[in-house]
This record gives sequence, C-alpha cells and structure tokens, in this order.
Amino acid sequence: MNGIFYEEHGDTDVLQYGELPDPEVSRDEVLVDVKAGALNHLDIWTRKGMPSPGEFPHIPGSDAAGVVTEVGEDVTRFETGDHVAVAAGSYCGECEHCRAGEHSQCVEYTIIGEHSTGVHSEQTTLPEENLVHVPDHVDFETAAAAPLVFQTAWRMLHSRAEIEAGESVLVLGASGGVGHAAVQIADHAGCEVFATGSTEAKLDAARELGADHAVNYEEEAFDEFIDEQTDGRGVDVVVDHIGAATWDASMNSLAKAGRIVTCGATGGPTVEVNVADLFWQQYDILGSTMGANADIDAVLELVWDGTFEPQIRDVLPMSEAARAHEMLEERDGFGKVVVVPDSEL
Repeated sequence: MNGIFYEEHGDTDVLQYGELPDPEVSRDEVLVDVKAGALNHLDIWTRKGMPSPGEFPHIPGSDAAGVVTEVGEDVTRFETGDHVAVAAGSYCGECEHCRAGEHSQCVEYTIIGEHSTGVHSEQTTLPEENLVHVPDHVDFETAAAAPLVFQTAWRMLHSRAEIEAGESVLVLGASGGVGHAAVQIADHAGCEVFATGSTEAKLDAARELGADHAVNYEEEAFDEFIDEQTDGRGVDVVVDHIGAATWDASMNSLAKAGRIVTCGATGGPTVEVNVADLFWQQYDILGSTMGANADIDAVLELVWDGTFEPQIRDVLPMSEAARAHEMLEERDGFGKVVVVPDSEL
C-alpha cells in the first residue's frame, strides 16, 4: 500500500508518500480501506518530535474514515462493507477510570498517530474499539474530519465545564478544529457564544456557525473586548486550547466563579496562576483530553444527523501532505484539512 510517512523528525520536508508494507489483521482487529484522513495540530507536534512514538518509519494521522474490508475472528461489532471512522484514543479497559466509563482518563491512555502508528495510508488495521460506525449517507471527508475535534470539544464543554443554557462561553481560535466544533456545541446548548479569530473572514465563518460576538485578536485584546461586551462581568466559561500565549487574558475574561477549560498548549505549556485571585474569585481550572466513549457517541450522533457540520477548508491528495501540514502551521483558512489517498482521486 501507499501512505504518508517520515523517517526522521523535522519540518515538512521530512514527509514522504510512497510504498509501505501492507498491514496484517490480528484476531481482534479490523482492516479498513481508507477513503479520507484529516489533520490535527497533533500531527504537527508529532512530526517535530514532541511527542513521538520514536520508531521509524512513522505513519502519522489520528483521523480517518473508510470501508471495512476484513475482520479478525474475534471481532463482533463490524462486518465487511461497513463504513467506519477512527476513534483515536486507546485505553486498557481495566483500570478504575475505564471501569467508571472515563476512558480518556485511563492510566495507560494513548492516541493513535501520536504514540502508535497512524492512519494516513491507503489501508490501516485497528482494534474494533478504535472504530465507530458511520451511516452510509455521510461522506468520508466529513466522517474523517469529525471525531477527534468534536469529541474533544464536547468533553470540554459538556463533561468537564458542564455548560448550561443561558451561560456565556468564550471560544479562542474559533477557526481551528476544536474551536469551530466548540462554537457549534456551545450554541447548540443555548449559550451566548463569543469567538476569537485573526481575520474578518474567520470571524464571519464563526458567526455563521453560531457565534453571537466575534473579535479579531490581532486588532483588539480579547479580554478587553469581553469586558466591554459583558459590562465588566466576564464570561462563565473560556475554551482555551492555546496555553501560555493567551492564559492571562483568558483568566481576565472570566466572571466570578467562572471556569477555564483547556485541552492544548500550542502557545506554550507553562503559565502562572495568581492563587489569591483563584480562590477569591472561586475560579475552576479544568483539564480535558479527547473523550470517553459516551462523549464520542453523543457528539457524533449530532454530526451524522447534520446538527453539527465539520468545516473543511481543503481536500488534498496524500502525496501533498507537506502542503497540508503547512496549511495548519500557517493558520491558512477555516476548519479542517483533509487528505485523500492518491488512488481515490
């Protein structure tokens, strides 16, 4: 088969597209004919070596969708011909967190494409617990683009921040994968949604997805914008997947007893917290990673029925993986970048 791979960490020039060994199906695995894959910022970090599985050649990618072509003898949930998408979180199923249904809190939790072989290739084999059914009417590009970011945003807002109708939610980076999912999820929950972006086109797109207010952070400090728009109150919830570059402004944007929920640190992992402010204002700081099975099932049902719409900025052949990675790094456009095996074009 052909696929995207790299044999060393580095810039986009390490990405290759070429022949790789065909995967072999184990007793509990499913062979998938990949029709589309989607990129996440995780792919950028992994390519650069932080984090990294440390084995080469490495196939990247945590998101993909396709058709089941073979199943191992112990597989019970899938049959040949089923349409499926990847649920990239792997867990032990036995620890206290797994038994409680909190799969992304598993003590042995890993992510496909980050800690193990990814799925940006013509074929892939995965344990059946790493796949979800996709209705036949859903196109493969949508099915590939949805799972990782929508489960992440759903868990952040519903399972961790526990948003309620009538609350106010600020979503940073609304043009990105998690950001554009979070805008839709918060709007669907009946929240007043504030969004940030770097261009008017991105802000317009955020408004179309449900943002009530949008601010260009390149032109105006977003915490000052929130202060003005809320008459000094602040917002109930801030969705911050950026980290150090935005942390102070995010905290400044919170109302008393507000919650900040984070799933990433693309702008730096180390922040300072004013503990006196934390306890006096009674803020909650919440970490969130990927999603439990219940999160995945709940949000994807709303993707499959069209309630939520993954935004796709471009679809490229896998042989143009370098350009796809560059689009993410350059923050070029709104929504997800999808890659398709050249044989499918």
